[in-house]
Amino acid sequence: MTEPITLSSASLRCDIKPDLGGCITGLWLGDLPVLRSTPASELMSVRLAGSYPLVPFSNRVGHARLKWQGTSHPLVQNNGPEPHAIHGLGWQRPWQVLEQDEQLLMLAFEHSADAAWPFAFDASQTFRLSGNTLELTLSMTNQSATPAPAGLGWHPYFVKRSRSRLTFEASGRWEMNEEKLPTHRQPALGLDVDCAALEVDHCFDGWNGVVHLRDEKMHTRIASNLGRLVVFTNPKRDFVAIEPVSHVNNAVNLLQAGAGRADELGIQVLAPGESMSAQMSIAVERVQ
Repeated sequence: MTEPITLSSASLRCDIKPDLGGCITGLWLGDLPVLRSTPASELMSVRLAGSYPLVPFSNRVGHARLKWQGTSHPLVQNNGPEPHAIHGLGWQRPWQVLEQDEQLLMLAFEHSADAAWPFAFDASQTFRLSGNTLELTLSMTNQSATPAPAGLGWHPYFVKRSRSRLTFEASGRWEMNEEKLPTHRQPALGLDVDCAALEVDHCFDGWNGVVHLRDEKMHTRIASNLGRLVVFTNPKRDFVAIEPVSHVNNAVNLLQAGAGRADELGIQVLAPGESMSAQMSIAVERVQ
């Protein structure tokens, strides 16, 4: 196992574990956790991390079967008893360190086509601390000989405190069935709501790229160039998952089912050798 890596600025500290899915184990503003946070040396499961990368797709591929260009590809059911493929591959693979200093870390991993994903690709992610902001980039390049669907995102778990309030703007929300798969899109204006009683597990589209999470201790501003946002929490959870993503949950299979156009669903198709990238920032300030 590789050693945990700590980045530090004047305001923030970020622990990262490259071998454990390239995940952020914790992010702190002074002694206050911003994300669900565990010292990197103590974290044993990526599912309990503060954040992890979503590549080459986000959320779920229904029933672990990818329907693409006339072929049905069985995928690995990679989350215990759940019948779907979930959150891509990056969170379950070790990443290698390319470059690092006190405030910067660059990681990469290469994927050869296998049962988990039938298209070869390589991916990289960058973490940079600048003052009170954590800046992240995530990229992937199609290394297969054929065009391949591609998606990116992040899965950060923000601490839910007693007066946490979530605010963002969007234009639509995808409704979910009992299998946690999207069924249809409804108009929606986003959310401006206290989190204590909030129960949500949906993908919003038409997102304007900014989320505010405020509580009695801090104000967190999450920003991204991605146009969709998955939000998950319920009254039993002590976190709010706020996930910038490039596409709707189960997007490729929704396309095959005629539930929307490729651009509406956020599907990107990378030609051999073509790349895509995404950015996210988490800016934090104390509430006086």
